Amino acid sequence: MTTSGEERMGVSEARANLTEVIAKVRLLGQQVVLTRREKPQAALVSPDFYEQSLRDRAVIEHLERQASEVVAGPEPESQRRARVVWEALESAESDVNAARNIAES
Repeated sequence: MTTSGEERMGVSEARANLTEVIAKVRLLGQQVVLTRREKPQAALVSPDFYEQSLRDRAVIEHLERQASEVVAGPEPESQRRARVVWEALESAESDVNAARNIAES
């Protein structure tokens, strides 16, 4: 299911309209960020999105472990491969942070 974007909503408003908020998340795949005083407090996402994020996090952790093991190896080739993996992870993290900053503005 494709997401139709993100909506920001105060915690009190979400509480008052919880059934509708859950329907937006579940049926439309919309992400709802709950705020208090304009600051994010929590996010509601579809079960599919949540499961995918868990899988993505597991892959990232696996890559980080592999990269740290390769760095410990004596071969320069291994170190080059590790550097490439670390750079890719850092790039992905900066992309996520940039997207988050855009979403928050």
